[in-house]
Amino acid sequence: MIEKCKAFLAKPFFHDYRTLLGLWLILGIVSALAKMHSHNNFLVFRGVFWHAWNQVSLYGLYPAEYFDANYYGPLFSLIIAPFAVVPEWLGLVLWCVILSLFLYVAVRRSDMTKYQQIFIFWFCAHELLTALFMQQFNIAIAAIILLAFFLIEKERDTEAAFFIVVGTLVKLYGIVGLAFFFFSKHKIRFILSLIGWSILLFALPMLITNPDYIISQYHEWFVWLTEKNTENLDSIAQNISLLGMMHRTTGLAFSDLWLILPGMLLFAIPYLRFSQYKHVAFRQTLLASVLMFVVLFSTGSESSGYIIPFVGVVIWFTAAPWKRTGWDVALLVFAFVLSSLSPSDLFPAYLRKEWVQPYALKALPITLIWLKLCWEMYTKDYKGLRPTR
Repeated sequence: MIEKCKAFLAKPFFHDYRTLLGLWLILGIVSALAKMHSHNNFLVFRGVFWHAWNQVSLYGLYPAEYFDANYYGPLFSLIIAPFAVVPEWLGLVLWCVILSLFLYVAVRRSDMTKYQQIFIFWFCAHELLTALFMQQFNIAIAAIILLAFFLIEKERDTEAAFFIVVGTLVKLYGIVGLAFFFFSKHKIRFILSLIGWSILLFALPMLITNPDYIISQYHEWFVWLTEKNTENLDSIAQNISLLGMMHRTTGLAFSDLWLILPGMLLFAIPYLRFSQYKHVAFRQTLLASVLMFVVLFSTGSESSGYIIPFVGVVIWFTAAPWKRTGWDVALLVFAFVLSSLSPSDLFPAYLRKEWVQPYALKALPITLIWLKLCWEMYTKDYKGLRPTR
């Protein structure tokens, strides 16, 4: 039976990029149609443009339009504009399709092998659908981090800086792209590009508003994010991270710095292995670490944001120039079952409601994989070609 399954999955259909492009586009369309009458996040997003256009607070509460509030920066008003000025139903469909297509293109334009790319498209498809159901911009954040890394790899530092600044001014997560600074061969150009893009993109929303309004909204955004961080600590839908998991499972109240500071140290130690920088597998594994770290150590992490670390999980598994063990495969399966399937109806409802959600256990497999990744980066030699699969 196993051999028959392998033979079936080996058929060209499953490895054809056209198949995967079609699948990811269909996921975008289906998710939009399924949420045609319930898409609060998209209403929040399109409201950012209209509120900027009318120069009212981007961070106020508008219960007549939607529940919840906006947490994205003023630059987002221009990004969402094309989807806000068309009819609502069309904007929703286009938004979901473009998000899916953006991540697809980021993966395809990368320097990853075909095996790695195909693995991402299949393994992350369900997690992509989860994010699409929530119209999540985190899909774009995953693409932005990938593009930042691979553009630096291609010595296109100016373009890499553009995506880092966009991600930072929209949702702060993009700032993790600075982790790839040490891999840049044109550091001065990279720094100057970051400064230039920061000035330009900071001011760009002034084209549809005015300077005083935009400056006030950046200040309001900072205050709002500070308040939101406090709210996240008590929200079952937020802080689905290593931080949240440790608080909820232990029942103890302590500063997140007790976890964040050691986490930053564990993350930073591989940078001391200068001799490994020249190996593409090492650099890609650090990319995987970044994709996981940004969610594991954020109180704003939510279930639909796990498309970011899931891409990292695949890169970790496939980048290594050694054969993965049965334990590694077990971790991969564990991540798919507990982290990806747990929010869906494919997972037992009792376990989801009584264990996974209350204790933020969606973060557990990603945490274990990230810790193993860190150990490998401390001890392994990444020289050599990745094994043929």
